Amino acid sequence: MQKVITIDGPSGSGKGTVAKILSQKLGWSLLDSGALYRLVAFGAIKHGIALDDCDALAKLALNLDVKFELQADSELLIPVFEGENVASLIRTEECGSAASKVAALTPVRDALLDRQRAFLTEDGLIADGRDMGTVVFPDAPVKIYLNASAEERAERRYNQLKNSGETVSIAAILNEIRTRDERDMNREVAPLKPADDAIEIDSTSLTIDQVVDQISDALSNVGLI
Repeated sequence: MQKVITIDGPSGSGKGTVAKILSQKLGWSLLDSGALYRLVAFGAIKHGIALDDCDALAKLALNLDVKFELQADSELLIPVFEGENVASLIRTEECGSAASKVAALTPVRDALLDRQRAFLTEDGLIADGRDMGTVVFPDAPVKIYLNASAEERAERRYNQLKNSGETVSIAAILNEIRTRDERDMNREVAPLKPADDAIEIDSTSLTIDQVVDQISDALSNVGLI
């Protein structure tokens, strides 16, 4: 049995936070696949590559100059792109929107597939993304699809950006979330959807601890913990 848990879901559903907690709790590696697509988008913006230039974007993705380093006094992995710490730069709304666009391109997804699968080791892996359970790790013994209402996800993102000192509009965030959902769920390649055997969790009215407990129970049921 592969020691891998996939956690898929839309932006703002809490999958990134839950994945980090589980990674630290279990001592398993963490794959933030969304960060890889954000890095491709960031690189495209930095180097002036059009977001619909499939060939150039695929080449960028295939040769992505990135490594993940542990942050001092923390278990958090920091993305270093072309020698620069870009942890905060790839989390902007602009980069997130661009990442959703490049992620819809088959050549880009193909270029990143092997890189994502290489994160799996004998120690175990928590894979966070949008097609982890349907495409990247279809044989994972536990697949989670984490969701929440668009309004709740917009509220979470609004508070996150506000607390970081940014001036934001919740209406604009909600519109962007709905646009990204539409794009992610209806793209031709690897659309965002639950795997047939996924456990679906609606986190709208749940705490992070409650979500983690539900996933931990699922892991216990199959003997992974």
